[in-house]
Amino acid sequence: MRHTSGETTTQTLTRLIKAHDRQHPVTITALKEEKTEDGKKTGRLVQTIRTIEIYDFYVSAAGHILIKAMDRETGDRREFRLDRLISYSIHRTSYRIARPVADHAKPRTAHGLATVTVLYPVDLPITGRVQLLADALAA
Repeated sequence: MRHTSGETTTQTLTRLIKAHDRQHPVTITALKEEKTEDGKKTGRLVQTIRTIEIYDFYVSAAGHILIKAMDRETGDRREFRLDRLISYSIHRTSYRIARPVADHAKPRTAHGLATVTVLYPVDLPITGRVQLLADALAA
């Protein structure tokens, strides 16, 4: 198990992108916002452990790197903020849940912000993809 406090965001993102490319599930320990029974957010963060199958990454309008994944236990779509990951473990097995295709083709609407689309060749090494994403975030 890797702890995100012992590595950079780029290292964590690189390993998760590799797991996605190889279709390896990941067990994560992450913080999520606690909600009341009626669905309102309380503002408190609680720890959760999930085994997920990643199908996309994107940057939110607020600048957070988000991971889109299928939850293996429930089969539901989930999103996790990269900065809220505490630890993760990449499995050697393969994906088994049907998941939606990455929605890179869908236009994203932003309110008062610029949208940055990073395009890269398919044969670009994973480190090059991470560097392009890091450059786009820094801009």
